[in-house]
Parts: sequence; structure tokens; C-alpha cells
Amino acid sequence: MDYKEWIDKDNQIQAQMSVFDSGSGCKEYHIILKGINPVLSFAEQLTGLISTYESLITSELKEATPVFKRYFLSDIANQAELLPEIQSGKQECTVSVTGQPLLNGTKVALWVILQTDVEVYPCDTGLGEVIHNGYRHLWGSAVCQSVSGSYEQTLSLFEKYISQLNDYGYTLADNCQRTWLLIDNIDVNYAGMVEARNKIFAGQGLTKETHSIASTGIYGRNQSAQNVVRLDTYAVGGICPEQIQYLYAPGYLNPTHEYGVSFERGTSIQYGDRKQVFISGTASINNQGEIVWPGDIHKQTLRMWENVEALLKEADCTFNDLSQLIVYLRDPADFPVVNNLFEECFPHMPKVIVWATVYREGWLIEMECIALKAIPDTRFRDY
Repeated sequence: MDYKEWIDKDNQIQAQMSVFDSGSGCKEYHIILKGINPVLSFAEQLTGLISTYESLITSELKEATPVFKRYFLSDIANQAELLPEIQSGKQECTVSVTGQPLLNGTKVALWVILQTDVEVYPCDTGLGEVIHNGYRHLWGSAVCQSVSGSYEQTLSLFEKYISQLNDYGYTLADNCQRTWLLIDNIDVNYAGMVEARNKIFAGQGLTKETHSIASTGIYGRNQSAQNVVRLDTYAVGGICPEQIQYLYAPGYLNPTHEYGVSFERGTSIQYGDRKQVFISGTASINNQGEIVWPGDIHKQTLRMWENVEALLKEADCTFNDLSQLIVYLRDPADFPVVNNLFEECFPHMPKVIVWATVYREGWLIEMECIALKAIPDTRFRDY
């Protein structure tokens, strides 16, 4: 993986980019843009961020097309309506918006995935399609506006999503590879989300005897306080079961069903030219499900890295194959320690550190990431 980092001084924006090129298939870029001047207003920071992004896609990335975006906002209730996609009502790709404040003190960050040689068909009311080489990649982001409570909203979101997949001839069990559940007031609403997800998954044949889906369940506020759950999704059509590997790292982590939740620790998808690896939200725990180093943010960060590294190793990947990472902290006061650790070990990698309550009180930190590695495999078509 190649990494680039620079400061756009005119716009007061830090840009970090990973560049993946397998030599065949499409190129993939992950960009994270964030402000560096907390004194600027939200409007000024957003204007600078959009200006930097537009400069990139009209120059260095003019051959690439965005396939997924996520905005991180410090005050989503007042800021979301100012985003260009919401103001215009038009999306060039699937767009997710979450209230997860940046811990560097600024107000907005943007993560974008871009690819070359793909056909993108954004859909404002459903799933955004990305088509290339016989595969259909479906990105989704939705909130529920018709029912109240995390249990009911999670049920409604998954039922609608399953219906959307069925319209393509796909299923949750066979085609969905990654979910993000962003939950407001997680200490209150997490249990309802888990109960609903377990019910849906069991009905779809996703059990401890079969498999689940890589996922992150974390705090994230929505624009309306009535919407307590956001569901972001990624599914792939055109793959076969032989292309999918689930990651466990049993020497480091326990099966998630042992504490009543339904998700995979990680998922690796093999294409003809690459591996695409999704690592779920991972914390400092052992293979008994116990918190390791309670109360010590420095040691929890190191143990979290060990767990992630073990999952990557099962997929024949290392930290050098990461394309991006997101770090969630329970206590904002831990930011200086954690930021120093990540800057030392991942200095140029696209990353963002946000305040987002982890559902288990003893977990001080959690991270998720995506890896890409060029591994030719003649059994399968290129990505």
C-alpha cells in the first residue's frame, strides 16, 4: 500500500490517502480529510474540506470515481443540513453522515472511497450500485423514520435492507459483507439493537453454526434525535462462498456469540487480483471475552493492535496492507496518548480518531479497518 499525506495550507485541511493498485482490476483510493484549525467556524472548515476534495478529484484523482462517503460531524443536528449533498438533494455516491466528534478539536472530517474503471449508479432512496468486471457492489446508508425505539428501528432497517437485496436476487446471508450500526445513546439503546439484530440474523440463517457478518456497533448520533440507529451496509453480488473467509484469531479473541452478539470479527474476500479484508470494531479483550488492562488506555491500545494484527494474519495481511482505520475513544481525555501512539505507528495512513462511546464500559478504545492486498488467484475473476 502506498500512502500520501499533506497539508492544504490555503484551506487548513490535512489530507491522508492510501493508493492500492494490484496491477489488474481497478485502482482503489481511501482519503480522509480533516481540519487542522479548531478556531475556524464549521462553515469555514466545511468549505475548506470541500475545496480540497474537489481539487483532488479534478487533478490527481480525475480518473477515479467516489463509491462511498462518510462525514464525521461534531454537532450533527446543526451541521448536517449544510452538507452539499443534503443541500442539493443529490448524491454522486452513497453518503453516510454521523455525529461522532473529532478529538483533534475540529468540527468535520470526510472519508471517501474512490475507484477507477467502475460504473456508479447512486440511489438517493436505496442502495448505490458500483459495477465492475461482473461484480455488483451495493453501498447503503439509512435511518428509520417510521417507528420509535432501537429494537423497532433496527428491525425496520434490516427488513427494508433485506427487501432491497431480494430485489437484486441477493440475500443477507450470501451477499452482505459488512455492516455499521451507529447508535445514539448507546448505553441505553445498544441492547435493543442487539436483540433485533439477533432476531433478524437467526431468521436469515445466520447463526453460530453458519456465519455472521463483519460489523461495528458504536455510538453515532443522527440528525434527528428520533432516529437512534443508522445502518450502513456493503454487499457484493457475483461472488461465491469459496471467495469468502471468516476471521477468528481464537488465540486472541473469543467467538462473539459467547456474549450474546452476532457479528464476525473479520471477513476476507478473495478476488482474482486482491484480497479485501474488513476488520470489525475490535477492542482490548482476550479469548475468554475478558477486558485486558482495565483502566489503562496505553496498554489497551497495544492489546487492541495485537488482536487486529492476529485477525489480519489469518487473511495473510499485515498492518502494511491497511487502507484506512477509524479509532473510537470512550474518554476524550485519552486522545493525546492515543494520538501519539497512532502517529508513531501509522503516521501517514488515512485515519480519524473520534469520540464514540463503546457499549461495554471497561473498553476504553476500539478500532476498525480495511485492508487490501494484491494476491493473484486464477480461481476467481479480478475485482
